[in-house]
Amino acid sequence: MRFTEHELTLAVTAAAKVVAAGRVGRRAKGEAAWEAMSKIERYHLLEAVGGQVLPVLLALPDVEVPAGTRPTFSDQQIATAVEETLGESGVGRLRQKVAVAARVTLVRTALAQLPVRQDPDALQVPDSL
Repeated sequence: MRFTEHELTLAVTAAAKVVAAGRVGRRAKGEAAWEAMSKIERYHLLEAVGGQVLPVLLALPDVEVPAGTRPTFSDQQIATAVEETLGESGVGRLRQKVAVAARVTLVRTALAQLPVRQDPDALQVPDSL
C-alpha cells in the first residue's frame, strides 16, 4: 500500500496520542495528555511510535483504495506485516506473542485515523497559478 506523507504523519501522530494517554504517571487523558507534553517529549514519543508503526504500514499489501474511502486491511494482513517486520528478537514465544499483539493494536489505531482518500483527478488548480 502506498501511503502519502500526510497519511503517514496523521497515522503516527494518532498512535502516539493513544500511547501518551496510556502512559503511567500521567493524570491527563486523551488530547489533554498530548497537549501537556513538552515538544521534546512529543518528538521522542513520535520517534518511538514511528519506529514501530511505519515499517508495518509500508509492509502492508498493495490494495486499491477508491476515492472517498479509507484503506482497509484484514486482521491477518496486519498480523502478517507485523510478524515480517518484527523479526526474531531472541525472546520467548510468549513475549513474542505479546509484542506482536501490541504492535497489531498500535497499527490498527493508526489505520483507523487515516483520512479518507481524495480523488486526484478532482484536484482543481486555481487559474492564478
